[in-house]
Amino acid sequence: MRKEILSQQKFESTIKRLSHEIIENTDSKFPLAIIGVKTRGIFLARRIASNIKNISGINLSVGDLDVTFYRDDLSSEIKRSKIVGKTSIPFSCKDKQLILVDDVLHTGRTIRAALSTLISFGRPKYLRLAVMVDRGMREFPVKADFVGKNLLIGKKKLIKVMMKEIDDTDGVFSVN
Repeated sequence: MRKEILSQQKFESTIKRLSHEIIENTDSKFPLAIIGVKTRGIFLARRIASNIKNISGINLSVGDLDVTFYRDDLSSEIKRSKIVGKTSIPFSCKDKQLILVDDVLHTGRTIRAALSTLISFGRPKYLRLAVMVDRGMREFPVKADFVGKNLLIGKKKLIKVMMKEIDDTDGVFSVN
């Protein structure tokens, strides 16, 4: 059974709010870039970058990050069987303000893997995390700087962020 947490309209307004918060909380002295974590984080990052351009005129560099090989919670067999996407960060991260974007922050393992992956792209001036949903229950000490929706739900419930680009709809749902 699927229960709606954020409707399409609330989903869109949440992305706009996140975009405004990022603009308000970044330092104009340093270039700003945004990197989305595969899969839905990539689409969120692109939408945030588009909003920031529309709001402020700032044209952000956008990158895509696949952390599959850096995950410590997937077995070797699963890593080999998954379709591994390409990491595409067509810019140096050195001395940039980076916004790392993911759909759901839960245990912190994906973000830990993302940090391990990003090391090879240069040392950023700042690195901040934006997520659509923070559902708590960390296993790693990770905290998002920009959060669309905080949810405290049990471990057995799944949170599904759906996006038009791949799901034909926008929204956030809990699934039993």
